[in-house]
Amino acid sequence: MSSPSPDWAALAAARFPFPEAVPVPDLVAGLSRMLVSPDPAVRDDQAYTALARWTREGRLDAVLGELGDLGARRLGHAEVQARAFAPLVLRCVLERAAVVPGAVPEARLASWYERFRDWYPAERDTRGWDDRLGWLHAVAHGADAAGAFGAVLPERRVELLRLCARRMTAPDTDYRYAQLEDARLARAVCRLLAAPGLGADEATGWLDVVSEALEGGGPGPGPVPVWAGNTFATLQSLHVHLTRGLAQEGVPPHAHAVADRVAALLRLPLWWLA
Repeated sequence: MSSPSPDWAALAAARFPFPEAVPVPDLVAGLSRMLVSPDPAVRDDQAYTALARWTREGRLDAVLGELGDLGARRLGHAEVQARAFAPLVLRCVLERAAVVPGAVPEARLASWYERFRDWYPAERDTRGWDDRLGWLHAVAHGADAAGAFGAVLPERRVELLRLCARRMTAPDTDYRYAQLEDARLARAVCRLLAAPGLGADEATGWLDVVSEALEGGGPGPGPVPVWAGNTFATLQSLHVHLTRGLAQEGVPPHAHAVADRVAALLRLPLWWLA
């Protein structure tokens, strides 16, 4: 006998009480289908919102590994909305894994990270919003996942910082950050810097990626290239985040040294800065 299918509109209207009558594997199968939908009401307002809540509540602890596999696999999906929401699935799973020790073996976490590492700086469709598909936000969603990976794989934090730098300086883009992608990247960097254990050289060394991208004194004559505009916007946002700190994590260790290095890079276009 088949289990009842959830009334997703009713669940959304009721703020997603957990449907106890539906077996968890059936529920996950439904969420999986909905998370690739081109309809933002289905994909975002229903499937992702339900997934985020139920994962946070521990309702899906028995299938965290399968959900992470799904998110990692979807990074290679042919449709942009599926790829763009995949890092959100990973973020939900990783944040839950961080508070439930042993919920996901480290080898499995590492396999997800490797897929994420290959996808994040290479994603070409970085639009924040599409009038038909709704939120895409691959850069912002990927930044959230990067911060979450740092919590469960602390030995990868330096690599994750460099990965964020490669994303912000990715040259093959015609999309200028318009939906606070720079702030989401800055928040991820601060989260990666916040955990103890990084030395000053590690905390600042990832900015070599940015320096190398801007080698030669900046973008040069003519209009600022899109990638350079994204980079400078992210650096400005990062400077504010480093100065003010995050509401929960506070000011990262070595924030002053990182901010000084950021300011030095910003003086390339903003030569009038003190």
